[in-house]
Amino acid sequence: MRVRGRSYRYVGPVELKAAVRPGSGGCRIRSAADFVSWVAERSPMELAEPFTFVVGTDGVLRLAPRRSEHVDCADAAMVLGAGEISFTREAGGWTVDEVSNHSTGYCPDVSSWSEVARALDSVELERPTGFTHEVVFRRCPDCQEHNVVREEDFVCVFCGSDLPEEWNVDLSA
Repeated sequence: MRVRGRSYRYVGPVELKAAVRPGSGGCRIRSAADFVSWVAERSPMELAEPFTFVVGTDGVLRLAPRRSEHVDCADAAMVLGAGEISFTREAGGWTVDEVSNHSTGYCPDVSSWSEVARALDSVELERPTGFTHEVVFRRCPDCQEHNVVREEDFVCVFCGSDLPEEWNVDLSA
């Protein structure tokens, strides 16, 4: 296993991690052929919604249905990126329509984009130049709660304390 960028450990509810069954993770997409095979098995209803994704520390993209927990998709392992992703069929093949780092279980920084882009490029998917929706996560230094920063308002919604400008959700990672 080769870790490339910053890795993120699961920081969500412990009961969700405890419920992960080993080997039940998302579908590994290692190549363009893997993606074509995977997407062919999806129904039009499934394709109308975003999917859950993670990029493992091996750099491999994993995909799961939208309502899947990221910790399940990752087999409870550390990741290089996580979020939601949707695809569109175009004349030349499949393309990434939207992609975010929205994962309240891993709370990845927006800087995880480079690893997500690398994973998408390795399976030859056309993609945007960055997250189409960036989520800024911070942990409150006072009450320790995880926050989603909205409109650059770095104030904890739980206790009103100032939040740091730098990512700090899991300093042990």
